[in-house]
Amino acid sequence: MLTAEPVTRSPARLVAQGGAFAVVLTVVMVGSLDAHRLATTAVGLRRTISEYALGPHRWVFDTAVGLLALGTVAILAVLVRRGITRWSAGGSIAFLAWSAGLALVVVFPKHNWAEGPSASGTVHRVASLVAFLSLPVAAMLLARPWLKDAVWGGHARWTFRFGLLSALAFTPILYAVLVNALVGTPWWRVLPLGYSERLLVLVEVVAVLVVAVWAIAAAQPSYRPSSTDR
Repeated sequence: MLTAEPVTRSPARLVAQGGAFAVVLTVVMVGSLDAHRLATTAVGLRRTISEYALGPHRWVFDTAVGLLALGTVAILAVLVRRGITRWSAGGSIAFLAWSAGLALVVVFPKHNWAEGPSASGTVHRVASLVAFLSLPVAAMLLARPWLKDAVWGGHARWTFRFGLLSALAFTPILYAVLVNALVGTPWWRVLPLGYSERLLVLVEVVAVLVVAVWAIAAAQPSYRPSSTDR
């Protein structure tokens, strides 16, 4: 009688897949909020994503951002476990800064600045900036040592490209901040902030998914880290 060979399941692979699923679920949840806003209001998507934290759908926003932060840490943990990077590496630290910034965005929600200054609102703004800037750095630093590697070069190059694209997607917001500093025009009036932010978030989330694909591949039971792994 023929018997099927047992299937080897890698716990690391399950963690990587779970992290990827959390990131995809984030996109679905925030996308549903955007679809609801487009269908029920006339303002379109000109307001920032964080604006959802000021309304009845705050729990959806908080859950989505929390899933993105946790999913990123899970993906990073697999990459560390499989020898692609180390916790002390610059790319890992930048990924943790991205996740920490997202967590602080949830803990300190967006503030309505029309009501005056707010410590919580200031923390939210700084945390958002830290997260947006950390992700491109994380992706490029993670990828750089592996760009010419025979096994992981393809994954590394895609990761680097999306890290660079994430940095480019941030430039419109940086331009608006510079205009505010030089001319005095409020930076949120220089460009359609809601649309610019969504473009940036979309590119950065795709970058995390590209890294997740790398982690899933590295978590294959047949892969064994070598002495040359970074």
